[in-house]
This record gives sequence, C-alpha cells and structure tokens, in this order.
Amino acid sequence: MSELDKKDLAILCALQRDGRQSVTDLATSVGLSDTPCLRRIRRLEQEGYISGYTAQLDPRKAGFEVIVYASLRLSENSFSAAERFEQAVELLPEVMECSVITGGHDYLLKIVARDLLAYERFVKKSLGSLPYVAAIESTVVLKQTFSRSALPLL
Repeated sequence: MSELDKKDLAILCALQRDGRQSVTDLATSVGLSDTPCLRRIRRLEQEGYISGYTAQLDPRKAGFEVIVYASLRLSENSFSAAERFEQAVELLPEVMECSVITGGHDYLLKIVARDLLAYERFVKKSLGSLPYVAAIESTVVLKQTFSRSALPLL
C-alpha cells in the first residue's frame, strides 16, 4: 500500500462525511480537478482504504429498539473452535460486530433486537446453540448518546 498524503486524507474524510457526493463536488472540496480526484478514489479503493459505501440507518426507525453487548466465553480455546464460532456468528444477521477480546471473555458482540423478548429468543435459539459457546454475559444499552463510524484522520 502507498503512503497517504494530505489530499488522500482529505478525500477519505470527505467521503466519510458524505459518500454520495459527486466527484466534482468532492474534487472541488479537496482542491483537485475531477480526473485526478477520481484516480485517487480508485487507488484508495483498490488498496483497501475504502472498503465499500453504505447508507447509515437509524436502528430505531427500522424497528430495532434494543442494542446489547454480549461477552462470550468459549468452552475450548483452540484455533478450530474459534474459527467455527466466528464462521457461525457471521451468519447471524442480528450480530452487528464481533471482536476478539482479552480478559475473562473471548469475544464481544454488538447485537440488535426488536425488543428484549426477541433478544431472549435470539440467545436461546441462535447464539446459545453455536459451537463451543460456554457462557454469555449480556449488557443492555439503556441509551446510546452517540455512535460514529468516521475515523479521526485529520
């Protein structure tokens, strides 16, 4: 991967704020003409700095009233157990994030649910039945004060 210069960082910051803006608007905002700006965008995509473009949805407006952080401990600490667990949890659409962590647990999951009863069903029918899950500790979010996805590049 190449080093990022100030123009690359400016492009990435602008795209994090608004990924739908036109190349012309983006180029103007970062002080480039259209063609060099588009070349830089394509290079940033090819080198993996930009992994995709998505719309950010409001979970509540979409009917997901509950956010839960679940700490999980596996029954076996082996590469194959971790791999099987990770492959299985990736197939669960309610799981928004999966992180390997240190401490008393092995994984931290961010999970959305329509309500607490839906989360209970999810734990009993889906999450709790995954291979190698020994323990699940849930922390329900009472109020999310903010959530950001933009990285502090500048």
